[in-house]
Amino acid sequence: MQSENHLFGDVAKLLNGAAGTLAGVGREAEASARARAREWIGGLDFVARDEFEVVKAIAIAARDEADALRARVDALEAALAARAADANAG
Repeated sequence: MQSENHLFGDVAKLLNGAAGTLAGVGREAEASARARAREWIGGLDFVARDEFEVVKAIAIAARDEADALRARVDALEAALAARAADANAG
């Protein structure tokens, strides 16, 4: 009876060790695949997400500034047109 308990314990230890080894191999394979994918993608002309977000924010700020400048130019042109109309009337 006691030898059966040792047998089951030894088999359990063996299976636990094998499961741990397989998990480690799986993690190592995943890390290797990720590294190869990063290396492959790095050779392409992709942009990182954070770089894209920075450029997007700059583009939005530039568009807002251009809209503000366009409104300012429109106001100055209207004032100039009004002044020219007053000069022609007087």
